[in-house]
Amino acid sequence: MSFQKGINAWCFPKESRAEHIFQQAKEYGYKGVELNLDEGDAPLHLEMTEGELAKLAQLAREYGLELPSVSTALLWKYPLTHNDAEVREKGIQVVEKMIEAASVFGARTVLVVPGLVTPEVSYDTAYERAREALIRLAKTAEAKQVHIGIENVWNKFLLSPLEMARLIDEVNSPWVGAYFDVGNVLQFGFPEQWIRILGKRIRAIHIKDFKTTTGNITGFVPLLAGDIPWARVAEALREIGYSGYIIPEISPYAYKPEQLVASTSEALDAIFK
Repeated sequence: MSFQKGINAWCFPKESRAEHIFQQAKEYGYKGVELNLDEGDAPLHLEMTEGELAKLAQLAREYGLELPSVSTALLWKYPLTHNDAEVREKGIQVVEKMIEAASVFGARTVLVVPGLVTPEVSYDTAYERAREALIRLAKTAEAKQVHIGIENVWNKFLLSPLEMARLIDEVNSPWVGAYFDVGNVLQFGFPEQWIRILGKRIRAIHIKDFKTTTGNITGFVPLLAGDIPWARVAEALREIGYSGYIIPEISPYAYKPEQLVASTSEALDAIFK
């Protein structure tokens, strides 16, 4: 691979502990693991101290792994665009904790869902609130030397690469860019076009495959089982000079979950050889 091969911790069963994730990642040839900030008893959670974060990073190093980025699902619970200012502030705190963890880990990027358009939160309001939050968070990111990557997700927001590029440019910080998810755009566009338009704004890459004939959330499938034009995606990534991690984010198999970890590693080698 000309890119670095990583894996997101969501590819493992929910009950998996950090050491099991690292052991499996090492066994199947990954170079890095993306951990997900959560509440409660998770390998990476909101209440962890700096010392606990350092121990987690050391455990990864013992398996010869990097922790290149940090993700979370908490910004669906605490959107940066919510009507309640206290909820928005909680979202800010979630991102700040991700940045803290990334700084301790030596990670380059944190993944940020920039907001949600809902019946109660209009598109233009979401845009302004997201921009305000990102401008504020950019200062924290700069202080910790960690990049914020805003992700394209099924949130009825930032529905074109031109719009995502515009928001990033308006935030106007070298510490805020895109965390591009290849699989998330196929129902609405062409991933290779997004890659070329976002270009150097891209900080990190998530991948999964998608069946357009299904057309809903159940259409996400393991790599090479869907309709992503992988050759065009790989070509576009090389054209923009991307050389960072490629990180699959795929739900684990219910039976023999380690087989997903193994087959995803092989698929990454085949796609990006």
